[in-house]
Amino acid sequence: MTFPHTNVVCVVLCAFVAAGSAFAADNGPLVYPKAKTVDQVDDYHGVKVVDPYRWLEDTDSADTKAWVEEENKLTFGYLEKIPYRSAIRERMTKLWNFERFTVPEQQGGRYFYQHNNGLQNQNVLLVAESLNAEPRVLLDPNTLSSDGTVALAGEAMTDDGKLMAYGTAASGSDWEEWHVRDVSTGKDLPDVIKWVKFSGASWSKDGKGFYYSRYDEPKDAALRDTNYFQKLYYHMLGTPQSEDKLIYERPDNKEMGFGGQVTEDGNYLVIVVWQGTSPKNRLYYKDLTKPDSEVVKLLDDFDAEYRFINNDGPVFWIRTDLDAPRGRLIAIDTRHPEKSNWKTVVPQTADKLEEANVVDNLFLVSYLKDARTEVRVHDLGGRFLRNVDLPGIGSAFGFGGKRKDKETFYSFTSFISPTTIYRYDPVTGESSVFKKPKVDFDATRYETKQVFYNSKDGTRVPMFLTYKKRLKLDGQNLTLLYAYGGFDISLTPAFSIPNVVWLEMGGIYAQPNLRGGGEYGEDWHLAGTKGKKQNVFDDFIGAAEWLIANKYTSTPKLAIRGGSNGGLLIGAALTQRPDLFGATLPLVGVMDMLRFQKFTIGWAWTSDYGSSDNAEDFKWLYAYSPLHNLKPGTKYPPTMIATADHDDRVVPGHSFKFAATMQADQAGPAPVLIRIETKAGHGAGKPISKTIEEMADEWSFVAYNLGMNVDLQ
Repeated sequence: MTFPHTNVVCVVLCAFVAAGSAFAADNGPLVYPKAKTVDQVDDYHGVKVVDPYRWLEDTDSADTKAWVEEENKLTFGYLEKIPYRSAIRERMTKLWNFERFTVPEQQGGRYFYQHNNGLQNQNVLLVAESLNAEPRVLLDPNTLSSDGTVALAGEAMTDDGKLMAYGTAASGSDWEEWHVRDVSTGKDLPDVIKWVKFSGASWSKDGKGFYYSRYDEPKDAALRDTNYFQKLYYHMLGTPQSEDKLIYERPDNKEMGFGGQVTEDGNYLVIVVWQGTSPKNRLYYKDLTKPDSEVVKLLDDFDAEYRFINNDGPVFWIRTDLDAPRGRLIAIDTRHPEKSNWKTVVPQTADKLEEANVVDNLFLVSYLKDARTEVRVHDLGGRFLRNVDLPGIGSAFGFGGKRKDKETFYSFTSFISPTTIYRYDPVTGESSVFKKPKVDFDATRYETKQVFYNSKDGTRVPMFLTYKKRLKLDGQNLTLLYAYGGFDISLTPAFSIPNVVWLEMGGIYAQPNLRGGGEYGEDWHLAGTKGKKQNVFDDFIGAAEWLIANKYTSTPKLAIRGGSNGGLLIGAALTQRPDLFGATLPLVGVMDMLRFQKFTIGWAWTSDYGSSDNAEDFKWLYAYSPLHNLKPGTKYPPTMIATADHDDRVVPGHSFKFAATMQADQAGPAPVLIRIETKAGHGAGKPISKTIEEMADEWSFVAYNLGMNVDLQ
């Protein structure tokens, strides 16, 4: 996000320190909406725990709706009085108005990729008959709703590129509805598939149907009911969903989920069996050359991660972290699948193996080297050939395709470089620009560096810092500290319009790679799970303390932000160290660690968190649960919580109860607000218009409460 270099905007923005002080003095303490309390006490293994705001879990009740209305009235009334809020929004809108593309996929000689002309709420799916041909619109999600809240959730093309299965999601929900479109005519076939969640689609080789996974239709509240007993089906084109063939289910295990993938040769259906959010999985397959073949349990121990890459007839190439926590590539002959017969194709290295693909009979293997992408090329025997010459230090994604393809595509981005799409020739090793965006942002004024600091227990943790060149280390720089730390997810360098605006406002953007993530492999992930989850919070607090000790910033100038599991991170950090931060933004966070497993897909997170249903797990969950560690009479820093009414991933009751409790416990003058978005969910598919409004409000709140003096020079 950047600001126009004009005197008018500078006057509005540079004057906000004095304006903010006057605003706070004139308005006095905030008066929060009255939230009733109920006499709710739960017994967890002999420990009595009160839950006075339990009623806020029912998002459909009249009482909850009234409370939400009053909270939003307070929050937006507060934000509307910040004098530079509109200037931030205008600059963000101007910067976001640039042309963007995604990595192309080639099927049947046609190229499919998404495009956004700038401020379109949703990307538009395009198709071109050749790489250099003028593309045409295949699907424009912006036409599916008047407010841009229906998003394209996934798509799958037949091998010949003639048909496309695609899923849509409304208002940010995880629930998807799938349709089939004729690529040549752009018209939909009658097929409609409902109650799909956490699934893609994979066509049979003949293009007559596709495999997908779904749940039974919810009996009660679709946005709150738990999701169990996913089933894998095959849909034959032209038939009603009720006649879809059940391929696999596990009535003996309600937590198992399934992802079906047809191999490139069409001979096998590979079934990834997942359970919760653990990276560990099972791997089954079905021989499609034999119509009545049974599902074979190839890898059924749930002892590691197994990701199918490709196959050479009955030999499956698989990425795994079994006996290799940073990953390796192995070959399993399905005719002789015993572990003693496995062959290591690409052994484990010092870096984390992230992805692997087979293109033009070569392995393209992506690694994380201290959270930065490095891509290496190997022949099918595993021999190293060369590195892919990437444009710089950053993140690269893509490199997909088929074994016979003579080209592949990838994207490259960094904190100050917008996502550029490249075509890569596996034979020559040359990259060429396919689509390069133009953004009204002068990247030469900024720099990124990576530092390392020691956490509480001495663990060495990396952190990226991005800021204007010639930064003064005087402790007065407004700093935004953002992290995640969970579920084996890696935070790597990426271009962000909101973050660019932050940089132009004179701020530092800091992104540490906490334990619990996937940056250094499974050992790094496990070191931030279950009874070791406190390591994640210690890593984050250690990053804040390092920034302060090294004069990058100081407590009054330091803001922290995180979403989902990162929202839990912010909630834990602000309850454990309310003295350390100048402002906090906990977004769509998991705040009630004793009840998260009771809603939608929350049960799946127990692989990382544990569950309060277990006495041992309860001890550590209760020790850090943000909701249960708020304390009356505490002076909490300025905080704006955020959630959305259609969030069926982390249900809004988490944030509702946390906000009501924190407002009641706040002893200091700092505001505790909650911003509740309507017709939006956990984040996926959110219209750009809503994202701009939301981010402008976050930056305004933080800047106002930290007394930011914007420097546009």
